[in-house]
Amino acid sequence: MSTTAEPIGGGGSGLVAGLAEKVGAPEAAMRLLLTLLAGYPIAFLYRFLIQHQSKKAVHHIFFALCGLMLCFFNYGINTYHSLLCIWMTFLFVKLLHSSPTKLVAVNFIFHMGYLLIGYYFTESNEYDILWTTPHCVLTLRMIGFVFDVTDGLKAKEKLSKDQLECCLEKTPSLLELLAYAYFPGSFLVGPQFPYRRYQRYIDGEFSQYKGFVQTGVLRFLMGVTYLAVRQVGAMMLPDNYFLTDSYRNQPFIWRLIYLGLWGKFSLYKYISCWLLTEGALMCLGFTYNGKSADGSDDWYGCSNVKLYLLETGNTMEHYVKSFNVNTNHWVASYVYKRLKFLNNRTISYGAALSFLAVWHGFHSGYYMSFFLEYLIVTTEKQIEDTYQKAIVSKYSNIVNTTPFKLLKIIALKSYNIIYMGWCLTPFIFLSFDRWLEVFRAVNYFGFIYLASWFILLQIYKRQRALNRNKERVASRATDLSPTVGESQSNERGSNATDLSPNLQDNKKEN
Repeated sequence: MSTTAEPIGGGGSGLVAGLAEKVGAPEAAMRLLLTLLAGYPIAFLYRFLIQHQSKKAVHHIFFALCGLMLCFFNYGINTYHSLLCIWMTFLFVKLLHSSPTKLVAVNFIFHMGYLLIGYYFTESNEYDILWTTPHCVLTLRMIGFVFDVTDGLKAKEKLSKDQLECCLEKTPSLLELLAYAYFPGSFLVGPQFPYRRYQRYIDGEFSQYKGFVQTGVLRFLMGVTYLAVRQVGAMMLPDNYFLTDSYRNQPFIWRLIYLGLWGKFSLYKYISCWLLTEGALMCLGFTYNGKSADGSDDWYGCSNVKLYLLETGNTMEHYVKSFNVNTNHWVASYVYKRLKFLNNRTISYGAALSFLAVWHGFHSGYYMSFFLEYLIVTTEKQIEDTYQKAIVSKYSNIVNTTPFKLLKIIALKSYNIIYMGWCLTPFIFLSFDRWLEVFRAVNYFGFIYLASWFILLQIYKRQRALNRNKERVASRATDLSPTVGESQSNERGSNATDLSPNLQDNKKEN
């Protein structure tokens, strides 16, 4: 992980700096890892010393102080950024409580503006672990908090199911807001959760359920495993390797394979952090999520990654659904669904992805990554729809055979791994010249795939339209034959019927 470390405490010297030097990691990354691991002793301290305290203020003070100290351990004096923004949120709620729309707008603009200004003065061409790292988490937390406060002012029948679960009828105190914002194990890298979950936890709603410690320890072990795989992968395929002539001179197929494996290892950097912090939250007994299908207690209420889907999935959409789950859920709840008044899912989806890109920063790589996500997920849906209509419906006897199914699984999994590396390239390399250089090294194969499908889809649609027209013409020709016959027959029958009385009349006259 390439980082730019800030001066912490004693100017970046001391035990942590020495430990980081011994393991060959940047000091900022080492501090982040130690902070995630600190969630476990904090969880056990709370369980044994604080949880049984009857005064809720003691609980709030414990979490607020633990989070503040960990934040200072990482970012020193720059902790004031988060303190200022939390206080401003509390002030906005107090001053604008009677004007919900103005409250939401002012709070949103302030936090997004503060974050973007922070990015402007701190961003480099690398992925930097600075005070903006936890601040982007705090930004979503404070924006969502104010939305929940304003939802509490609305009539309940006007709220959606998600809004009913999260709305706040009573405004928390500044101490409660500080504890929520700095909650250990979540303030640094997530996950996101509403204030109501924190409130329910403090009220003891989850204390009766069992199995959280075992689940948390298992999650911790999985986090350590993913971190080890990530470190081995980073040594084998470091980021800067893909900017070298050595990579460009590899056979094309190996360039694709290396890029796909590198993408996996890059994802594991984030996954290991989320697993470690999730394990700490589980050990607190904070992540209760109701009953699972087998009737046991489900402790995955704050999971930021769905490991099974991530590892067994075979499309980009599977990655989207399994990666950074809580952030995606936050965006769905507070951005996508609140744009329902537009009556256009495509625009709402595009707006949600645009918000995510801006929230990450100014680097062109973020915008390209989310743009590619939009294109690829849309393309995959089109391919699946066309496959079902044009292939499965006509050749079901072939596609349902075991050899074909096996071949399909291998093809999709290869696509899944290789194409993930392509999509993640802008997100990791960030600056335009660097991610474009990697794209150039693999002959822009991702763009060629998208363009080829677009052309094939237009040909398929055109051919399908022609076939429909032919079927309509043939149908009309078939339908006309009996119509003509029936018409002539009916005409003769009608004439005979009409003539009968005339003939009878003539006979009478005669």
